[in-house]
Amino acid sequence: MTGKNVVVTGASAGIGRAVCRIFAREGANLGLLARGHDGLAATAAEVENLGGRAVAVATDVSDYHQVDLAADAIETQLGPVDIWINVAFASVFAPFHQIEPDEFKHVTEVSYLGFVYGTMVALRRMRPRDAGTIVQVGSALGGRAIPLQSAYCGAKHAVNGFSESLRTELIHDHSGVHVTVVQMPAVNTPQFTWVLSRLPRHPQPVPPIYQPEVAARAVLFAAKHPARKQFWVGASTVATLLGQRVAPRLLDRYLAATGYKSQQTNEPAPRNAPNLWEPRDDELDADHGAHGSFDDRSHARSPQWWLREHMAPIVAVAGGAAVAAVAAQRR
Repeated sequence: MTGKNVVVTGASAGIGRAVCRIFAREGANLGLLARGHDGLAATAAEVENLGGRAVAVATDVSDYHQVDLAADAIETQLGPVDIWINVAFASVFAPFHQIEPDEFKHVTEVSYLGFVYGTMVALRRMRPRDAGTIVQVGSALGGRAIPLQSAYCGAKHAVNGFSESLRTELIHDHSGVHVTVVQMPAVNTPQFTWVLSRLPRHPQPVPPIYQPEVAARAVLFAAKHPARKQFWVGASTVATLLGQRVAPRLLDRYLAATGYKSQQTNEPAPRNAPNLWEPRDDELDADHGAHGSFDDRSHARSPQWWLREHMAPIVAVAGGAAVAAVAAQRR
């Protein structure tokens, strides 16, 4: 990744923040997009401390023109964008009948149209060069919806649909531009502290929970291998997506019975102002970093992802061993 120019939306916190760090360690230059200034400034400082160049542009990804202008500013300072990573999202934790129309609309504008706009902006710069990679940070919930997150689940399903359509168009055109989706498990990010929630208790990701660095390693791998359509991260993602293919009606009943309790802790609901309409890191010294409040319950590694990441060398070694065994038997 040395010298590559990489744009990350949602760069100020959570998965986006972890992605910026890992790409900076790989030698990339980063264009950083998010709404909040303090989080962006802290991310830019981290990138530069790791040896990369950073251009931070405060951007609302639900506004196409802001995203387009941000891309112009980044390319002016860094040069052509090689990799564009869509991460930014919003959500509401509530039963569908308790969500207001403007809330549902805004989640869709950020979590779906934000990906569409980022992809449009990237593609309009990459197609003339016939080179580039777009990575969509998806979710297992884009293949199997759960209760209490109807707006977010709908948006993630939509991201899968439009990315699949775009992928077929790029293949048809024999394009050198690639789009791939990384389907994430539950991740320990700050969103569970600032998300708009109407639940009686503190919202949480459905266990098992993984640290943002697990997600970031998967995004880096996807960016290096963009010809693959999707990457599934974590054993829980694999089980969820395969279960949906085999027994969707059974999962409906299971999630109806367990999905409310599994998305809440025993702690009372937080009284913080939600970030749906305004960023939470515009307050004084309000950089929230990559991790949420579940460090003590989160996995820093995923054995499933380690196997996926090292599949090629494992297969090569196994194949070599098999050939050697056959050769030894013939002697």
